[in-house]
Amino acid sequence: MHYKRILLKLSGEALMGKKQYGIDGDRLSEYADEIKAVVDKGIEVAIVIGGGNIFRGLAGASQGMDRVQGDHMGMLATVINGLALQSALELKGIQTRLQSAIKINEVAEPFIRRRAIRHLEKGRVVIFGGGTGNPYFTTDSAAVLRAIEINADVILKGTRVDGIYTSDPEKDKNATKFDSLSFQEVLSKGLKVMDTTAFTLSQENELPIVVFDMNTKGNLMKIVSGENIGTVVNV
Repeated sequence: MHYKRILLKLSGEALMGKKQYGIDGDRLSEYADEIKAVVDKGIEVAIVIGGGNIFRGLAGASQGMDRVQGDHMGMLATVINGLALQSALELKGIQTRLQSAIKINEVAEPFIRRRAIRHLEKGRVVIFGGGTGNPYFTTDSAAVLRAIEINADVILKGTRVDGIYTSDPEKDKNATKFDSLSFQEVLSKGLKVMDTTAFTLSQENELPIVVFDMNTKGNLMKIVSGENIGTVVNV
């Protein structure tokens, strides 16, 4: 296996599947199968999920809601998604722990770095909910922060497209895909990989990012096996 410990970043929107909002049970089951396959190979897996399928703090702020209140709602949305994924994984026989950056002791452990690492060493999947626990920070920032804290080898960012393109491939038919990029090239070309805070944190800590299509069966296994899938951003 090419990686020993990975952090998988999933968007909340990805869980919608073919729905307009909420959680698609079929998509959830598909993701659980993909994750189970790599766990069965001995890969240590941590996961951060967004909450955009339920609520976005920025969207609330644009409608006049207090930004901090909106972000707190978004954090709770990520915990709901984390619970859903935990249930799906456990139905497949995968031991899973949900840790939250905000205290919800009845449904999730508090985030404790050493405990999270110990869970991973024991072969459990660890889902990090609640973002960073602070408003104004995205779940991309949470993913990078947690990846650094648990000493992950890489961040695998699962999206709807199969990598980073010169422009949005869903809007521009002439968009071309990059196989690999340096952090500096991403900045100089003005490409959108993550928000600036998350991307800079990843760059400063020399944490590689792989952007790939999570909806294509087998892609996750191919990446951890060392195949050239998606776009790799590295030093």
